Amino acid sequence: MKTLLAFLSTAALCLAADVPAAPLAKKGAPVFSDDFARADLGPAWRVNVPTFAIADGVLKGSQTKPEHGAVGAIKMGLKDAVIEFKFRFEGATGINAVCDDKAWKESHAGHICRVVLTPKIIRLGDDKEGGMRNDIHEMRRDPLRKAEGDKLLAGRGVAIPMTLEPSRWYRCTIEIVGDEMRVSVDDKAVGYLKSPGIGHPMKSDFHFTVSGKDALFDDVRIWAAERP
Repeated sequence: MKTLLAFLSTAALCLAADVPAAPLAKKGAPVFSDDFARADLGPAWRVNVPTFAIADGVLKGSQTKPEHGAVGAIKMGLKDAVIEFKFRFEGATGINAVCDDKAWKESHAGHICRVVLTPKIIRLGDDKEGGMRNDIHEMRRDPLRKAEGDKLLAGRGVAIPMTLEPSRWYRCTIEIVGDEMRVSVDDKAVGYLKSPGIGHPMKSDFHFTVSGKDALFDDVRIWAAERP
């Protein structure tokens, strides 16, 4: 949760006028799809930090370790992608939807870019060249260098004030093309970020991190992105 708050506090405000009205990408070849219409999670999902499980036909993520949110990951293997999923807050304080490259060692845990969803704000972040880059990450952990590290985050994240109601389903769509990322909620474009780390040539994995009690997910789908 501390990491989530740090991301939110360093993000610039994104205004509606800053968000492209037209999609960045169209859906190309399908790469992954899961509607959770079964009892067991199965091998496609890796639960790196508990707990994720299927309950009543949806994916349920619950933070059960105080030091880190629950992490559930799948393979993606794309540079450019369209990622779509339904989500619902059931006590969760935050949901991170994160693209990683597990072969990339210059950022913490190979994080490349993310979308943070909370009941009051949405954030888009460049992790590779932002707060998860190893040198910046270490600076910001040092009280004597934190201000220096914070300056390096300029342009690496945006925040959008938005009220997301608990116990209501929403659909989130994330388009990643080159160094651009655009986010829509229920087909309404709400956020946009252009930052160099987003253009990293490989996003090997995609994962959810859930902070707080519970979050529900359904209809998780990923496509290769193509320019319109």
